[in-house]
Amino acid sequence: IKFLVKEKQMKENRSDRLLYAVDLFLTIDFCFRYDILINMTEEKTPSTSVEVEEKTEDIKKEAVSVKKESDQKESRFDLVVSEMTAAGLHFGHRTSRIHPKMKPYIAGVKNTIHIIDLESTKKSLDKALEFIAKLAKEEKKIIFVGTKVQMKDLLKKTAIECKASYINERWLGGTLTNFKIIKGRVDHFKELEEKKNNGELDKYTKKERLKIDKELRDLEAKFGGMRDLVGLPDALFVLDMKKDGLAIKEANMKNIPIIAIADTNVNPELVNYPIYANDDAISSISYILSKVKDAIIKK
Repeated sequence: IKFLVKEKQMKENRSDRLLYAVDLFLTIDFCFRYDILINMTEEKTPSTSVEVEEKTEDIKKEAVSVKKESDQKESRFDLVVSEMTAAGLHFGHRTSRIHPKMKPYIAGVKNTIHIIDLESTKKSLDKALEFIAKLAKEEKKIIFVGTKVQMKDLLKKTAIECKASYINERWLGGTLTNFKIIKGRVDHFKELEEKKNNGELDKYTKKERLKIDKELRDLEAKFGGMRDLVGLPDALFVLDMKKDGLAIKEANMKNIPIIAIADTNVNPELVNYPIYANDDAISSISYILSKVKDAIIKK
């Protein structure tokens, strides 16, 4: 109808014939393409209800298999939300201390305290444990870092059980960025310790031995957990991003991967594998360290 009307109009104005011909060609081309598309769609569409039911069953089976694979993957480290709740992993800091980058991982507020979403915690912890298990399998070195008073002994115990290096006293500036000097101090400490064990210090006077013993105690506090470290570590595990911010800064400068517990008052983007959880409660730290130990030992 469109082209019949247009043809009648063109008898009065013959200069539009070329435009008419182009318009007609494009329209015919469109109709041809549309017809092919309709035919293709009809071929792909199931013609009977039996075919529809078969396809539905296939989709259901595929969904079930995907779910089973997902469940197996999630259960590898036995992460249970109810256990996390009992350990207090969900308690954050006061609402006034929130870091903007942590907002997506907060479930709500209770008595002016932010509550961390434990589903996010579960996913982030699972991802971190996968990375730690991979490092352990490849026999790579991890340094445990935790200088808070309430977690020093717990961190030391876990690191020793995992046969890993640790720092539970003050982080010394340059531990990673100036590792050559730090390694020299560690070697000096090991040398003094060996001399004492072999009785080579008995030739010194009492006053000199007391002085050497004092030096040994200081060196033990600073470098005792690093005595087996011969080079830069392959990863850092940090318990408190705020307290040990210098360790994170140095690791980023040396491109060393970082696993860290991220509470609501820190920026989780500063580390490679943040674990969204409470970094103050002993029960929370103990739960996470136990899972880390299992990942390393079981590999």
